[in-house]
Amino acid sequence: MLNVIWAGLILISFVCAIFTGRMPELSEAVMNGAGNAVELIIGTLGMMCAWTGFMKIADAGGLTTVLCKAFYPLLKWLFPDYGSGSSALKAVSMNMAANFLGLGNAATPLGIAAMKEMQKNNPDSVVANNSMIMFVVINTASIQLIPTFMGALRVQYGAQFPFDILPAVWVASVVSLIVGVLVAKLLQGRYQKRRLS
Repeated sequence: MLNVIWAGLILISFVCAIFTGRMPELSEAVMNGAGNAVELIIGTLGMMCAWTGFMKIADAGGLTTVLCKAFYPLLKWLFPDYGSGSSALKAVSMNMAANFLGLGNAATPLGIAAMKEMQKNNPDSVVANNSMIMFVVINTASIQLIPTFMGALRVQYGAQFPFDILPAVWVASVVSLIVGVLVAKLLQGRYQKRRLS
């Protein structure tokens, strides 16, 4: 579906540029955009590699076990399908910690690992279980104490105070997390009632 949307946007841009006589501007924007994308990827690659390495070291040093124990009362309510000390909850804890530090891209491999661990306990290979859906909701809300990645982007594009967005980030993250979790829990309850009836 996304491919269709992108193809439509490109086609509309091309048609508009022809009818308005702005083909040179379109060509320049395409070339500049491609160059900026490469610069952005190279600029953020170092940060992603560093934080992914730090998370691997933290995992090897036992930080995942400590985080899992600290988060367990909350994780037990959010993910009732998994017991204390399960590898799925350890992976979820590391992903939540990475998101909390604002390492969105570095948290992605940890999120994929968490989903793989959760799938091992899922009897259905096609449909996600409630805990997997809750994990996606929490990951999407991405509550952040320090939006490191966003700060790095703002510095790269010349922001004088890259972290002046903190209050807005905190409010948006907390509100989206609360609403997402409550809706997911509500829908889980309705789905379970429907299955029992």
